[in-house]
Amino acid sequence: MSAPAKQKQLPHYVYLNDKNIEHYTKSTLQGNYGLLPSEAFWRERQEFLHKRGYVLRPRYWPDWKPSWLGTNLHPAYCEDSIVLFKHQVIDARRTTGDSLVAIKTFSRDSQELEVAQFLSSQQDPQNRSVPILEILDDPYDPGLLLMVMPYLRPIHSPEFTVVGEVIDFVDQTLEGLVFMHRNRVVHRDIAVENIMMDAHALYPDGHHPVRINYTPDAIYKVTPLPRVEHRMKYYYIDFGLARRFPEGASTYVVGDVGRDTDVPELSSDVPYDAFKVDIFALGNLYFKEFEEQFHGVHFLLPLIEKMKQQQPAMRPSADEALAEWVKIRDSLDKSVARWRLAPKSEPAIGRMFNDVVAVAWEGISHLTKFTR
Repeated sequence: MSAPAKQKQLPHYVYLNDKNIEHYTKSTLQGNYGLLPSEAFWRERQEFLHKRGYVLRPRYWPDWKPSWLGTNLHPAYCEDSIVLFKHQVIDARRTTGDSLVAIKTFSRDSQELEVAQFLSSQQDPQNRSVPILEILDDPYDPGLLLMVMPYLRPIHSPEFTVVGEVIDFVDQTLEGLVFMHRNRVVHRDIAVENIMMDAHALYPDGHHPVRINYTPDAIYKVTPLPRVEHRMKYYYIDFGLARRFPEGASTYVVGDVGRDTDVPELSSDVPYDAFKVDIFALGNLYFKEFEEQFHGVHFLLPLIEKMKQQQPAMRPSADEALAEWVKIRDSLDKSVARWRLAPKSEPAIGRMFNDVVAVAWEGISHLTKFTR
């Protein structure tokens, strides 16, 4: 008869001493780790979602009790202590395939439904709009809907590492903007928070959906596979401010809205061309996230300057911006794509050392992914 398998020894930092056990037990019983009011919304829908094939984390099950009570485990390292960052969106796992999804609640009379469903339904290689897997009627509030989408990560998690990744990002986001604008859809809230990526290939053993740099059990830090070895897919998300214009209708709108407050023409009184706002916002994103932050991406400047013209009429259309970008991209030496992204904040001596290491590593790994 074989011996029973040994339980895995957890790292020392997850354990509490006797004094701290008493403290955290008292704190827990006082409700300091209880569900927030916004989380209670999802607990009420747990059973409904489970029947539809989506499993919420144990924290949101009706009979949940904190798993650390009666143990010497620190609550911070117990998965069910982790609260939602965004009350409108919750993570879940599909009962078929076990893949992570994101479920968003929104108003039934929101334009987001019509725009998101329309974009998701279009079969086009340039479509970079987040896929909509399913729309569910809210079981309790007839004015709400639940939108199921793939689970995505912020574009900088993990960080960009070589210039070729930036080139690929510009490729995909400009193509996605062309797709939207050709379909007479404007996003109106383009910002780094509203472009996300499918990075599941970098985490073959998964990660926690909220504490995203930790393992699913929230105990160990997780190390992703090298980003340079896997092509990321980028998606525009959050169409809460988006508009779809009928053919022939005016594309002028009003509203001082959106995350990018640098757009010069935004106004609650004076109409402006919504398409030109998207152009400025995407150019501004390229500037703030790449050109302003890193060496070696100066080739973006001519495109950025055109997209960020103060006069909206002087900015290119999405098609024109993509054509300009293709000319710039195709003029680059193939080796540029393999350059390390060196932060401008990096001291010169550190940059020199890291560049040498990067060149040596390239010689070992024979990076060819971004060559054209």
